Amino acid sequence: KGSWIVPAKYKTMTSPYPADNESIALGKSLYGTHCKSCHGSKGTGDGPKSTTLDTKIRSFLDAGFRAQNQGEVFYKSMVGKGDMPRFEKKIPDTEEQWALVHYIMSMK
Repeated sequence: KGSWIVPAKYKTMTSPYPADNESIALGKSLYGTHCKSCHGSKGTGDGPKSTTLDTKIRSFLDAGFRAQNQGEVFYKSMVGKGDMPRFEKKIPDTEEQWALVHYIMSMK
């Protein structure tokens, strides 16, 4: 299984942008472009590319995932690890990066 070590500075990090409807809508659009193919339309890890990966994709709806704070989700989404690509360069705009985190964390 292997754990994903998040640097300390991210564990207390919070978004400088409000998680409002506009931000979540922007995040949903970015998710559709960059994340849906692996994470699936509902964030359950069942996207069409998920079966081609060495890593089992965790559901964004799991309690363990939901227990993370914004900074942890930001780090994992933007810095990546293994099969999870680094999105810092693909989504260079900070507000868009946080919008994606807001959307992922809003999934139910």
